[in-house]
Amino acid sequence: MTSTGTTAPPPPGVARLLRPYAGGFAIVVVLQVIGAVAGLAPLLAVVELGRTLLAPGQADDGHVRGVVIAGAAGLLVRLLFTAASSGVGHLLDTRVQLSLRRQLAARLGRVPIGWLARRRNGELAKLVGEDVSAVHPFIAHTPGELVSAFVVPLVSLGYLLTVDWRLTLITLIPVLLAVALVPLMMTPARLREQKEFDAAMGRISASVVEFVQGIAVVKAFGGSERAHGKFRTAVGDFTRSFYRMVRGLSGVAAGMQVALSPPFVLLAVLVGGAYRITGGGLAPADLLPFLLLGLGLTAPVAALGHGFDDLQAARRAVGRIRDVLAESSLPEPVRPVAPEGHRVELRDVRFGYEGAAGREVLRGIDLVLEPGTITAVVGPSGSGKSTLVQLLTRFYDPTHGSVLLGGVDLREVGSQELYRRVSFVFQDVRLLRASVADNIALAVPHADRDAVVRAARRASIHDRVLELPRGYDSVIGEDARLSGGEAQRVSIARALLADAPVLVLDEATAFADPQTEQAVREALAQTREKRTTLVIAHRLETIADADTVVMLRDGEIVERGTTAELLARNGAFAEFWKIHAGAVEAGAMEGGEAR
Repeated sequence: MTSTGTTAPPPPGVARLLRPYAGGFAIVVVLQVIGAVAGLAPLLAVVELGRTLLAPGQADDGHVRGVVIAGAAGLLVRLLFTAASSGVGHLLDTRVQLSLRRQLAARLGRVPIGWLARRRNGELAKLVGEDVSAVHPFIAHTPGELVSAFVVPLVSLGYLLTVDWRLTLITLIPVLLAVALVPLMMTPARLREQKEFDAAMGRISASVVEFVQGIAVVKAFGGSERAHGKFRTAVGDFTRSFYRMVRGLSGVAAGMQVALSPPFVLLAVLVGGAYRITGGGLAPADLLPFLLLGLGLTAPVAALGHGFDDLQAARRAVGRIRDVLAESSLPEPVRPVAPEGHRVELRDVRFGYEGAAGREVLRGIDLVLEPGTITAVVGPSGSGKSTLVQLLTRFYDPTHGSVLLGGVDLREVGSQELYRRVSFVFQDVRLLRASVADNIALAVPHADRDAVVRAARRASIHDRVLELPRGYDSVIGEDARLSGGEAQRVSIARALLADAPVLVLDEATAFADPQTEQAVREALAQTREKRTTLVIAHRLETIADADTVVMLRDGEIVERGTTAELLARNGAFAEFWKIHAGAVEAGAMEGGEAR
């Protein structure tokens, strides 16, 4: 068997992710360097004016005028080039964010659907939204700000060394004190606290998304207190993580702020300058450049301190983005093989989820689904029914054995070909924010309205669609609000319109009323001769039309046969049936008493 994509590429580093934009970064840096150096002109003009005006004798008007013009020109150049650098940086940021979101969308479109199913909606929303946005400071601001923060002090330092190297060293004392504190912000404990903070923030986002999406169910079943409790727990975890992080960083941050503060820097310059002047080593006029330029020497460390949180957040966000971009894609065959027919066969299939410590959810499954038949799989929760469906739809590949369609291993069938031949309806329906017609025609976008309406009629959703404000043109989530059962029927209509030769129904009528379920069963029965159908059911009425019933327990097939045969054996299925019948009868009695 030959297929591609079975292993993930090495995670792309930050440099690799940003390599295509190296030219843009170079432009930002050059513009910022010119603007930063030009920005020193006004300060140097003030220094020169001070020396000229404090010097004995009459000041040269032409010289003064030239100094003022030079300072003004430098200020204008700084404004123009800094604005240009910022503009290019923000345009670059827009391109990078667009590229990252496209790469993430492409990767998420290729990863196994089972991988997506294990992720919370809030987690993926945070990744594509907040994590990509967190890169903004790193792209749009950091390059220019860091260049400016280092170029200006270096040029200033060179100039001050020519004035008085001893006072220059004294002026650097606050910088050295602040630099000595930087490693304390990067200790393993601090990094661990920041990682815990990010995780806590992610849990808040996930709990909010889940609560909002499930608000109707929560209210209907009186679970609002539990839902609020889950959110409060996430907020409590976030608060504790935030407190630990702030407590660990506050002392170091306060020390850096004091060392880099203008009063402290000016104090060092004035004390050192007074010592040099009284000792005769420095002219009073030469103290002026240290008072004006000395504050700029602290800019690099100040920039690291103020931008530390943004840089750390961007670094962690890029790490999460890299992890997803490095995720293995669904293996595709090098030379796809087209199935012959639509007979489905599972041969000695075993499967265990990644990270499940070797526990197998399915063990030794041998099963044949013949064309023109309906096979129903029943069993208690956790028996492996949904996992079996996910293997048949190739959300996962079996860890042992094979799943075949038309005599071909699914791993040898291209994904596009597979999903043309296999359609499925799950209990947890996800509809797109698009018109009802577009949702039904998702698998057949070229279908005309008559075909869409026929599929809706067969799924018993047509009359409900006509009640919507714009009928089939009503948009889900805007002017189309559907119940769980109605959404399921839209999904069933989609599967009927796709008319794939293999149909998988995983609790597809779980929310439907008995009349609707009967109508859907009749619609499916009309085309059963040309289709291979697999039905997963908890409600045993759903399996009434099945040719074969398979009983799963603890990941193994314990019984198979027709409903009558299995009941006659009085085994696991018969026991399961009795428990179900008792539960239904008890529910009916309770309903009668309530009435």
